[in-house]
Amino acid sequence: MTTTRPHPKSGLPRGLLLLMSVATGLAVAGNYFAQPLLDVIGRELGLGPSLAALTVTAAQAGYALGLILLVPLGDLMERRRLAVALYAATAAFLLVSATAPNGTVLLISTALTALTSVGAQVVVPFAATLADPAERGKVVGTVMTGLMLGLLLARTASGALSELGGWRTVYWVNAALMALMTVLLRIFLPRLGGDGRRLSYPGLLRSTVAMFRYEPLLRWRAGIGALSMASFSVLWTALTFLLVRSPYGWSEPAIGLFGLIGAAGAFTAMVAGRLADRGHVQIVTGAGTVLLAASWLPIAAGARSLFWLLAGVVVLDLAHQAVLNSTQNVLYALRPEARNRINSAFMTSFFIGGATGSALTSVIWVNGGWTGVCVLGATLSAGTAVLWILERITVNRTPEKPPAHLRTPATSTS
Repeated sequence: MTTTRPHPKSGLPRGLLLLMSVATGLAVAGNYFAQPLLDVIGRELGLGPSLAALTVTAAQAGYALGLILLVPLGDLMERRRLAVALYAATAAFLLVSATAPNGTVLLISTALTALTSVGAQVVVPFAATLADPAERGKVVGTVMTGLMLGLLLARTASGALSELGGWRTVYWVNAALMALMTVLLRIFLPRLGGDGRRLSYPGLLRSTVAMFRYEPLLRWRAGIGALSMASFSVLWTALTFLLVRSPYGWSEPAIGLFGLIGAAGAFTAMVAGRLADRGHVQIVTGAGTVLLAASWLPIAAGARSLFWLLAGVVVLDLAHQAVLNSTQNVLYALRPEARNRINSAFMTSFFIGGATGSALTSVIWVNGGWTGVCVLGATLSAGTAVLWILERITVNRTPEKPPAHLRTPATSTS
């Protein structure tokens, strides 16, 4: 029997909000499980270190394609159907990874898992649409807290599960949980969207790109988000290089546990969301950009002091989450009928920023060590503050409307 739940008129129920938060965390976690297991996976499947590391690249490439090609479909298709289909596909691809007989199959299934795991980026604007406008910041913050906890805790959970039953256990458990999420989302999510005149799929993709032209705030916020994520990636990429050498000399499992410190920053999203609901979204962004740049001072001192390193990491994570959440609240208020396309455009820029930060870190570390890395991170972070100031000075409060053929009709769910 088909279950059809109406759109909730009194905001997003707490139970459904919790479900969506957990669902986003589980979806993104699958893209990070393999990272601490590359050595053991390589040995069992006969892969060299370079080939084993390609699983990380495959996940990044698949996720990038999903952001570009699949997330905009949320403005074209009925959104519950899209979210459920993506979660079901992710569960299936995780099963393929769990049973992969060789490296080729694992690489392909990893890329496909990442491609469909962007279902999490369908759920986030879904939650924003279901939320009462007066509580949208809190709702987005709660869902993003789940997403960031999934991202940050995936490596720790992966190590624990692999100790219990081998690396394949990680994929079996994640597949089962994603299958459970598929069923629960199918039961409890309301039907949303899919009515009225529709764009063709090529037209939808053109419309996504065109959002940068017609939404000045999207342009500025995409830049801010990209630089913030680049700074975040600089830290977490270089941190391993620092912690394995003197004076720390930590083991890989210990470094993995260090990621738990980053989980503290994930809860900032809820605080930032509540402040946004009270009309302080710009203050949150501005304060976040300043703290992001300032965090690199204690991080630099962390070369020889664990206390300052921990303090800097916590501040950077808090600031990064504040910038991200406030930015999402600004963007989700622009065009309710185009939230998925705006999210696609923003998150693609965000992802590119993170990949660029990681790539630059590898080069800077070789030539400048920890000091060079900190200069790079501080420069990128300062760039977020500069862009925010320029946004406040230049943005036209009444942006140009896109032509009719690039718009989809607004629905009563906005």
